[in-house]
Amino acid sequence: MKIDKALEEEIQAIGDNHVMTSYDTPVRKDAFDLSDDEKIASIKKDVASIMQTLGLDMTDDSLKGTPNRVAKMFVKEIFGGLHPDRKPKASTFDNKYKYSEMLVEKNITVYSTCEHHLLPIVGRAHIAYISNGTVVGLSKMNRIVDYYAKRPQVQERLTIQVVKELQKVLGTDDVACVIDAKHLCVNSRGIRDIESSTVTAEFGGKFKNEKTRLEFLDYIKLDTKF
Repeated sequence: MKIDKALEEEIQAIGDNHVMTSYDTPVRKDAFDLSDDEKIASIKKDVASIMQTLGLDMTDDSLKGTPNRVAKMFVKEIFGGLHPDRKPKASTFDNKYKYSEMLVEKNITVYSTCEHHLLPIVGRAHIAYISNGTVVGLSKMNRIVDYYAKRPQVQERLTIQVVKELQKVLGTDDVACVIDAKHLCVNSRGIRDIESSTVTAEFGGKFKNEKTRLEFLDYIKLDTKF
């Protein structure tokens, strides 16, 4: 398929500048028609074709299992968050102890994949919310981050998706998220700047207030060591 030069340049610019085009992960309506096993079988062939095109000897003991390993990794692991059936069930509870200050869960590990170059994004997420009568289990916040991270992503979208999901779960707008991450598409290719990281934030409800926002940012600066 021939692509118009102007369109090709626009597509390239979106990828090189890490621009997102939608708040929702762009998936087709038939994205889940195939079973995991069917997807693995198809991807395995495609990975083998790429490796053969690169000139690799696919009879080598170290390489011949790579297409299957990559296919399983794509479907079951690093892109497992694409399937809505894998969304974590976030149990909520009444705030019977009447805790009225913000709750902060910081230094949540983020492992994701840049949707423009399919290279890793590695960093930390920090989440806070103020209960309006409902609380959520602490580990569920980690699981929500992990679920939305396990898909081809743009960091801005990931940050927004985490906040929107927790707002829905908790029934409040008072949710905030900050993510600080390294992108290997910046660190290992292109400009190859290994020191830089990307920080994104989404503030909802009371966190749009400067005092509340600064309180949250002060909490995540705490140097927690055990």
